[in-house]
Amino acid sequence: MAAHQSAEIVPRQGAEHPVAGLERLRSRVLVVTTVGYIGCFAVWTIFAIIGVEIQRQYGLSDTEFGLLLGVPFLSGSLMRVVLGVWADRHGGRRLFFGVMAVAAVATWFVANATTVSMILVAGLGTGFAGGCSAVGLSYITRWYPRERHGTALGILGAGNAGSAITKLGAPWVMLAYGWQGVARLWALMLLCTAAIFWLGSAEDPKQTARRAAGEPAALLKRQIEPLRRLQVWRFGLYYFFAFGGYVALTVWLPRYLIGVYSLDIRMAAAIAVAFSLPAGLLRVLGGVLSDRYGARTVMYWSFIGSLVCTFMLSYPATDYTVHGLHGELRFTIATGLPVFIIMLIVLGFFMALGKAAVFKHIPVYYPDQVGVVGGAVGAIGGLGGFVLPLAFGLMTDLADVWTSCFMLLFGIASVNLFWMHFAIRRQERAAAPEIADFRFLPELQPT
Repeated sequence: MAAHQSAEIVPRQGAEHPVAGLERLRSRVLVVTTVGYIGCFAVWTIFAIIGVEIQRQYGLSDTEFGLLLGVPFLSGSLMRVVLGVWADRHGGRRLFFGVMAVAAVATWFVANATTVSMILVAGLGTGFAGGCSAVGLSYITRWYPRERHGTALGILGAGNAGSAITKLGAPWVMLAYGWQGVARLWALMLLCTAAIFWLGSAEDPKQTARRAAGEPAALLKRQIEPLRRLQVWRFGLYYFFAFGGYVALTVWLPRYLIGVYSLDIRMAAAIAVAFSLPAGLLRVLGGVLSDRYGARTVMYWSFIGSLVCTFMLSYPATDYTVHGLHGELRFTIATGLPVFIIMLIVLGFFMALGKAAVFKHIPVYYPDQVGVVGGAVGAIGGLGGFVLPLAFGLMTDLADVWTSCFMLLFGIASVNLFWMHFAIRRQERAAAPEIADFRFLPELQPT
């Protein structure tokens, strides 16, 4: 009898173990979803490059240029909550493919626009690419257990590095075929990534089981209930800085580098990659660290490190005159290009940690509403991608100081750090006194 039982639990020769098969499928789904995420981000940030030529062609001010950069982030952000609800109710696979298809068509129409107004309208459609975040978050968390969410979402979030593809490739394409050629080629590229995703993905296990059992989707009222909690909106403000600030700098840096250091578009875009590419890829590390040390601890690292970097980058080039005993002493304090690049890379590292840590919180406390909560948090972060470039341009026009963009980011990071710290202290005082060490908890209780 024992021998018979042993024979039953040994897989037949050539058969794949069910666990190994599931892990292989998970990995494939994560890879193709990340590929789709890369394509979406490449399209979502396209105006960072073609916007420079559009500004020159139509004589736009820096404020108008900031509006041009921000329009795709506005539509992408506003759609995230809706897309998150749909992803939770109906599954993420079809929705993720649909988002990419719509964004690709809209990007193609950008090339056919003949006025600034038409470009802005087409840019709103291009912004649908930003909705991939809420859908991807809901879709991927259903494939992985909770203790691996940080790492899995960190890998998915590394798709932010798609903006680096735009910065590296778009300037050369634009010089050869104009900004319209960039829009058309990027639209085709997004359709290709959509095809790769569809062929390599599968319906998530939770959605498959629900449909097999004939269970109805969750009530809408229950899905959106977490949006009444202040904690969700606090997470959103964290993401406004970590993600919104990252996106805003991603699209603003080429213009900044041209204005401050008198670089051409190719060199400015290449240097901007030094920020956007590591800041995207290092999100994986942020997810791993959040799984290991706790999301709250990583958030502290993110905000404190960002404060140091933005403070240093905020200091404008200044000439000093000191009246000495034997005459005047003149000297200048300014951030040279090599130092600027180093500080920018470090800032991108701390922002990457913050992006991963914020999303680590969500499936821990809202496992059945990941899409809607992630959509709300992502929407606030995406609105940062709309508001901040516009604010950067406005502050540059009004204050006439290039480094004013980093001054604004310093202020936002300061507010985040103080609010997070005092909220956590208040929760610690209200928690059970026998809990002595809260460092490894992302948040104590949803509030």
